[in-house]
Amino acid sequence: MQDITLVLLAAGSASRFGAPTKKQWLYQGKNPLWLAVADGFQNSFNFSKSIIVCSPTEIDYMKQFSNYLCVTGGNSREASLRSALEHIDTPFVLVSDIARCCIDTEIIERIIAKKGEADCIVPVIKAVDTLYMEGLPIDRDSIRIIQTPQLSKTDSLKKALATMEGFTDESSAIKASGGEILFVEGSIKAHKLTTQDDLKRLPCLTPPSSETFVGFGIDIHPFEEGKTMKLCGITIDSPFGFKAHSDGDVAIHALIDALLGAAGMGDIGELFPDTDTAYAGADSSILLQQVVKKIRAFGFEIINVDMSILAQTPRLLPYKQAMRKQIASLLEITPIRTNIKATTAEKMGFVGREEGVTVHAVASLQYFNWEKAL
Repeated sequence: MQDITLVLLAAGSASRFGAPTKKQWLYQGKNPLWLAVADGFQNSFNFSKSIIVCSPTEIDYMKQFSNYLCVTGGNSREASLRSALEHIDTPFVLVSDIARCCIDTEIIERIIAKKGEADCIVPVIKAVDTLYMEGLPIDRDSIRIIQTPQLSKTDSLKKALATMEGFTDESSAIKASGGEILFVEGSIKAHKLTTQDDLKRLPCLTPPSSETFVGFGIDIHPFEEGKTMKLCGITIDSPFGFKAHSDGDVAIHALIDALLGAAGMGDIGELFPDTDTAYAGADSSILLQQVVKKIRAFGFEIINVDMSILAQTPRLLPYKQAMRKQIASLLEITPIRTNIKATTAEKMGFVGREEGVTVHAVASLQYFNWEKAL
């Protein structure tokens, strides 16, 4: 298929799916759904190039998974396609949605067999139910339900996108710009994943791997006189806090790094750079909640965390249970899965000299088991 480029749209917000994990990040074995779909297409048809259109907040992470060309999508379908078309030099482009995840090779073969016979080749299925519009029945024999993938002449699609706004698929844009559309037989097997209920209608989906992922984090902060001390989101009675760009909660910072490490998402400095004034004095508890939301959206569940706080001063024993409960609340897991340990440095090193505190954290994750959500 050296004259066809594949474009897979994966930049959507998945707001209708209604789960903490975005549908494109539902793991199929060891691969997220978007990658499983891309591999399914490429392995079956060997296209000239495969392009994944990604959310701006996800593209750097998605690039770590494969050698597919990842491009940044926009706020609309047409904006995302325009971005992809900048990288296409083949005469034809096959566009599909990651949500149309059960690949029916027979549909694609029917589409490709009609290549060049129209500006856009579109799979359709007939309506089988009685239909009403504005309170009146309409002729269902005249109705066609449009599916993807759709094969377009690249020049025709570029022309349509140059003038059209707000279309719901390629065929409607090309038709509106004067192009010719050709229908081919689709399939009810090509069902689109939109809500969690759709998971039951997609037999191609496979359960996630039961692997466990472990991350380690460490952070160190010196003391600063006159600043409020926060550890694990709890205010500590102390004449000094931590010198830091944010509120200096060294325990939460170490935990964030552990969580990001387990998910392969870099470190806290990449997510919340200390050169960004937006994070000056930031509440680290809020930063942790943002990280938890991000990790869950990308297909993970938190199993447990374990933290060791090294502090010669202040004495932390009276605060340990409150810390444990607070961290459990922020992570949305039970306290039994959240362990907090505190020790001194036996008066050795900068901790022993009462100059600051260091914290070590370990976190373990697993893939979100979407089967249990059924």
